[in-house]
Amino acid sequence: MNRALRRHPVVSRQAPKGRPPRLPGRATTGARAARGGLRFLPRFAAEVWSELKKVTWPSRETTFHLTVVVVVVAVTVGAVLGGIDAAFAWLIEKLLLSRSLFG
Repeated sequence: MNRALRRHPVVSRQAPKGRPPRLPGRATTGARAARGGLRFLPRFAAEVWSELKKVTWPSRETTFHLTVVVVVVAVTVGAVLGGIDAAFAWLIEKLLLSRSLFG
């Protein structure tokens, strides 16, 4: 037996007799599901709020500078792709469309 198994032995879980085992993530039916659904939203919102408190938000200056970088890169890439598209359109027009196919 290796060290990992000695530290964390595998424990089998058996369902109580008389009812089938409950699968994780399986939805229940009836009034229990409705009550559980209502309780889930406030808990979820509390967990989201606690996680948002842990976030290190960037300063206003950092946000502004990174926004400027994103806009400049987007405009540059758009101009390059637009230029390539215009070059290919001109090339196709000159090579293929100017020649007469019927003599």
